[in-house]
Amino acid sequence: MKDWTGTGRAYADSYASLCVGTAEALLGAFGTPGKRTLLDVGSGTGMLTAAFADAGWDATGCEPEPTMRDVALREHPEIPVRDGTLPHLPFEDGQFHVVVANFVLNHVADPRASAAELLRVSVDLVSATIWTNSPTWLWREVCERAALIPATGERLPPERDFERTVDGFARMLDDAGWPRPQVSEITWTWSADATALWASAEGGVGGAGQFYRALDDAGRRSFRAAFEFVCAERSIAGRLPLAHSAAVAVAPRG
Repeated sequence: MKDWTGTGRAYADSYASLCVGTAEALLGAFGTPGKRTLLDVGSGTGMLTAAFADAGWDATGCEPEPTMRDVALREHPEIPVRDGTLPHLPFEDGQFHVVVANFVLNHVADPRASAAELLRVSVDLVSATIWTNSPTWLWREVCERAALIPATGERLPPERDFERTVDGFARMLDDAGWPRPQVSEITWTWSADATALWASAEGGVGGAGQFYRALDDAGRRSFRAAFEFVCAERSIAGRLPLAHSAAVAVAPRG
């Protein structure tokens, strides 16, 4: 699993704007906020939590990584953020009307136990997303250009892993006890800033950042040159249009 230690600022300046791309689909599935409460689990630097709050939700974030929480509290001081890690959240049963985990269940050590914990603290609706086509494809291309062998990443044991597709996600959530999970796929294009993307690599964000940090000086130079080549080849008006897909799951609590 990925180590996110100390990556708050680099994540906020790069992938946070990608991951908030699910906001419209999630808000459309949650209905009218009214006076309902919402918990954003694995809330990172708070961009998605803020989108929920702006839409009228009484939103709370929950994030285990201290530098992520620091950024969230500095940039969104009006939104409470708790320290908490799946699969054991520091909340009572049914404490929130809606509980959501955006691109979290694809990172945890026990997806089914974590999905069940999301259900435990919700009283109305539970939701989660995973990547079906993630940002890793860009970095694989960079590695190929640099003649470097990309990191495969640590895999879950077979009995805990699940297929990262719409159907595989639905089966895993069903195993976790979610009642009638409805899973759909959305695709959008993220117009990425190359400078921010490179900051994510140098900042150790995700698998690409950890891979870059583990390289020797020669490997880092090759990686950087290949990154610049790919950016020059793919950029339009100074930005990288990168298509991504996610599975979005929503289920009623009862």
